[in-house]
Amino acid sequence: MSGRSPSGTRDRRPAARRSGTTATRVAFGAGGVLLVVVVWELYKAIGPATGVVIGDLTVLPRTTDLAMPHVWDMVGRMFEQTGNGRNAQPVWLAVTQAALFTLGVAAVGWIVGVVVGLLLAILMQRFRTAESAVLPWIVLSQTVPLIAIAPLVRRWGAQLEFGDFTWESWMSVAIIASYLAFFPVSIGALRGLNSPDTIHVELFRSYGAGWWKTLFTLRLPASVPYLLPALRLAAANAVIGTVVAEVSIGLRGGIGRMIIEFAQQASGDPAKTWAPIFGAIAVGLVAAGVIALLGVLLRRFRRGEVPA
Repeated sequence: MSGRSPSGTRDRRPAARRSGTTATRVAFGAGGVLLVVVVWELYKAIGPATGVVIGDLTVLPRTTDLAMPHVWDMVGRMFEQTGNGRNAQPVWLAVTQAALFTLGVAAVGWIVGVVVGLLLAILMQRFRTAESAVLPWIVLSQTVPLIAIAPLVRRWGAQLEFGDFTWESWMSVAIIASYLAFFPVSIGALRGLNSPDTIHVELFRSYGAGWWKTLFTLRLPASVPYLLPALRLAAANAVIGTVVAEVSIGLRGGIGRMIIEFAQQASGDPAKTWAPIFGAIAVGLVAAGVIALLGVLLRRFRRGEVPA
């Protein structure tokens, strides 16, 4: 079949179907946000001021303006001023600047984590002994509390000396982000590299293709359905690691530090506290959007996805 309709014109139904699917996803996403807003305001309107308490356990939060500001108050606060004198600027602008800073650091951490994860996966696929030796340590690495190692990474980094090179605090944050990002990539990539059927691998061997040729021609394309969910999870981990590390290290300029600073004003301005939280959500959405764009670029290799 040539993909043309009986009248001779090219069939546009697949393109229309993709367009409809995209519109449906956007509609569901917007509906999900609207549902959260409705549930928030509905519970604030009918919920008890002291929250829902069962025995000594509070299962639902309080509905006071201090604990749950109105959504329109949160949004309105974004357009008011923050800071004093020459440093005064709209809250949304300050949040945007902090979000871009955090996004940049998270992107560096994500790239480093992806590179390290892929190299480890290739090493473990190539040598079974390396898989037996390295894989347990990769899993064990994720049991170390992030908030405990962040100050150590900063201290170790500050002791590095390479000529005129100076270790910056944001580099420590990027290392922490990559520490969280490499794990899902290494596991997902290893599963993907091992996914080709034995008959396909044997076919490459029968044609005299070496290991590197098989890697780039067969194994890496076959790993895409496994790798994309891992990259998505790595992006989320990188954002979380960046925000937490900014708080632990005390790095200024990012969303993590701004959340702490605004939280200190929560008793007098509770709606303002949510501004950097919205910024952190926006950073996560941008990171997820970049991975979705990457999935579009690799759509020729996507024959479904395997959960990470």
